[in-house]
Amino acid sequence: MKDSTGVTAHRAHLPQSDGRLFLTDGGIETSLIFNDGLDLPLFAAADLLRTEAGTAALRRYYEPFLDIAAEHGTGFVLESPTWRSSPRWAEELGWSQAQLEDLNGRAIALMADLRGAYADRLDPIVISGCIGPQGDGYSPAELLTAEQARDYHSTQIVTFAGTEADMVTAVTMTYAEEAIGLARAAADAGLPAVISFTVETDGRLPSGQALGEAIEEVDSVADPAYFMVNCAHPTHFEDVLDGSAWTGRIQGLRANASTLSHAELDEAEELDDGDPGDLGSRYAALRELLPRMNVVGGCCGTDSRHVAAIAAAWD
Repeated sequence: MKDSTGVTAHRAHLPQSDGRLFLTDGGIETSLIFNDGLDLPLFAAADLLRTEAGTAALRRYYEPFLDIAAEHGTGFVLESPTWRSSPRWAEELGWSQAQLEDLNGRAIALMADLRGAYADRLDPIVISGCIGPQGDGYSPAELLTAEQARDYHSTQIVTFAGTEADMVTAVTMTYAEEAIGLARAAADAGLPAVISFTVETDGRLPSGQALGEAIEEVDSVADPAYFMVNCAHPTHFEDVLDGSAWTGRIQGLRANASTLSHAELDEAEELDDGDPGDLGSRYAALRELLPRMNVVGGCCGTDSRHVAAIAAAWD
């Protein structure tokens, strides 16, 4: 059912739909590994929730971003540390089904605790259950059909539906079919879904599909709240933002600090944290090409410095 503006009812109730600026965090896995010296097996930040010390480290990671949002008077999307917390990755990590459900639940509980701690300084705070791809975030070896993806991702989404999560965000999607299935699984569970695609240096998805074509394909058969782009530098995709209708569906951006390609980042032994000021300026410049963009944060190589620079440039 759609309202008078043509927006579906479940899209309209998200606080970020009103156009106000919302910040989110940065590159959680790269920050925890390279800046904090923590071990994240298979990049699974949720593994830290298995101990009190690890949970405390996650809390310390999120707090500077919430402080920046409070300083700038923005909203905030609290993205849970669960990018690698789905069945395929749980099996590789040695987690049982019960442990997987428990860690996803603990992640949202931590987000809810942080929301409560900042309630008097920052409003609104939206809790998002973060979902990563079933395969590699840069080059998937197995391509799921939409129905296979619907079934696969329903495990994590059903867990989120029983928590204080307000929505789910599919981060680093590499091809349209998985995004379609995930969006349908979220609809089955009654949760709004956001789809965030990643692109290569030519602005195309790792599958080779054009970004605009992927967004249009998903929109034609599913109903995500909005789209984002993540894990790519603005220079990788700004040239494909041609003003077509699909660009109006991109509401968020979590860019990499580095201009390196995915392949180059995979081989890098040191963190490339780029230039926070330059990245902030590029975000601000993209507002002309992406007029609905109002959810901004970072991805690989970024930390609170980058998000602070983005907020300052936006101001």
